[in-house]
Amino acid sequence: MNETWAHISDLAFEAALAGYVVALVCYAIEFASRRGGDVPADQASVTAEAARRGGTSTLTRTGGAAAANFGDIGPIGALPAKPAIPWGDRFGRAAVVVTVIGLAANILSIVARGLAASRLPLGNMYEFTSVFCAAAVLCWVVILYKTGARTMGMFVMLPVVILLFVAGTVLYVPAAPVVPALNSYWKWIHVTTVSLSSSVLMVSGAASVLYLLRGRYDRQQAASASAGTANMPQAAQAGRDVGQGSMFGRLPSSATLDRIAYRTAIVAFPVYTFAVIAGAMWAEVAWGRYWGWDPKETCAFITWVIYASYLHARSTAGWRGRRAAWISVVGFVSILFNLFFVNMVVSGLHSYAGLN
Repeated sequence: MNETWAHISDLAFEAALAGYVVALVCYAIEFASRRGGDVPADQASVTAEAARRGGTSTLTRTGGAAAANFGDIGPIGALPAKPAIPWGDRFGRAAVVVTVIGLAANILSIVARGLAASRLPLGNMYEFTSVFCAAAVLCWVVILYKTGARTMGMFVMLPVVILLFVAGTVLYVPAAPVVPALNSYWKWIHVTTVSLSSSVLMVSGAASVLYLLRGRYDRQQAASASAGTANMPQAAQAGRDVGQGSMFGRLPSSATLDRIAYRTAIVAFPVYTFAVIAGAMWAEVAWGRYWGWDPKETCAFITWVIYASYLHARSTAGWRGRRAAWISVVGFVSILFNLFFVNMVVSGLHSYAGLN
């Protein structure tokens, strides 16, 4: 063992956890600063209908250059004043920066751990959870770059912070050699792919949870809009009450959350399928059989069936929207159950994860 690299790994892990905590707080402050219910009632109705069908909504931006007048420009020759950045947005931008710094520290911790033990740093639950969190955060950074859905950050970083805290306290074990069954090139193939795909599927599940919450808010907004045909003043007041009283109006749109959940699952599911197949081939080499219904194998197979059902449901018109999202949520729960309960509580051939 290289004690220097082991010490660097532990320090980088602590730095990553601290960075993720700070990022979580900044995301939470930005989320709290946002106001729900700013979406007009007719726009909310369009969004709710699109979310119900599992598609995206097309909204027309009102106003623009044609709505401006010379009074908005100011004195001739003078440039318009640069609008001040809201304080909530400043915290949001800081959260992104700290997230990237925490991710860099997390990756450094993983690399240093591998150098300290002279092996792939995926030999126990502590190392697996660290890689799992790093992959989940990397997936979130890519999603943030593609969609700009920053208000989702608090709900992604919260499970990451919890998992990394548990890894650093309950699951931590010093760097050491692994049991002989793990000294195989299949470890590079199976464990790496299952950790990366599971982390992305976790992000997909979190997006599905938020989709259901945001969909409920959109339906409330749409109901208040339809009530306006009978009594506009009361309906407008009801819409404001719903928006200001619910934090779910601050989430990204239902269409955005549905798109995030589906596309991340599309990317991760083939990798997860390959990981299950590679695990079966490794089992034949290590234990002389491809499949033995070990608790870990069984739960992995159940998770695969759930996500296969989710992707099939998303391609079926009658099951898009909320029904498909619920299947994704069940898959999300299955991944967490497989990651922690099976490894910590259930005894089986995969019980060499560093806990028992």
